[in-house]
Amino acid sequence: MTLAEFFKANPKIAVAFSGGTDSAYLLYEAKRAGADVKAYCVQSEFQPKFEREDAEKMAGDLGIEMKIIPLSVLGDEVITVNPPDRCYYCKLKIMSEIRAAAKADGYEVLADGTNASDDASDRPGTKALSELGITSPLRDAGITKDMVREASKEAGLATWDKPSYACLATRVATGEKITGAKLRGTEKAETILHDMGFSDLRVRWRGSDGLVQLPEDQLDEGFAREDEIRTALGRIYDYVEIDEKGR
Repeated sequence: MTLAEFFKANPKIAVAFSGGTDSAYLLYEAKRAGADVKAYCVQSEFQPKFEREDAEKMAGDLGIEMKIIPLSVLGDEVITVNPPDRCYYCKLKIMSEIRAAAKADGYEVLADGTNASDDASDRPGTKALSELGITSPLRDAGITKDMVREASKEAGLATWDKPSYACLATRVATGEKITGAKLRGTEKAETILHDMGFSDLRVRWRGSDGLVQLPEDQLDEGFAREDEIRTALGRIYDYVEIDEKGR
């Protein structure tokens, strides 16, 4: 089913919106198709502030109403013990909240931005989408990530080259407890490095230490400024190391 066919069959649709490239493009196409569309964005401890701000700006630029749903995930021990399938439980919780809010507003169809490049077999969260009956129009239409970026660029969407972003919980190793302190520390550390001029990076917890992962083309600068980085992040981690392999 093409996107045009999807929106013809589903003229009223809610979109789980993160502010990222895929869901932004889906919103754009829904608007362009003349659909009655509303965006829903969950704000939990796993999302940094900039993600919500990006989502608000994009929805505003597209002229689409967006509802922010505050949701605490740290009170759910099934999630915070951080099992290998944590993403499944987290996605189930978040998408259940979005589905309930959308239904309360009269939107029976809920879609997300999963694209055809996403490997369903490697994404525990995909199972949650299936169980909740959430549709993924981009994937169903065979639209890949590269296609999304190209079409977004042609459409003039600011998100066309936005780096993919995984939630803050992914910085904590599987089996290691997720805490509010670690999530806040991660957000602060990555913000500091962005302010230093680095981009598309990750800072992962290794016990009480931090492992900085920079893109390959930023590694030389990272090692040249290693002392500066360690000093900047020294109040967050006991020790800071730059990953030689990069991201």
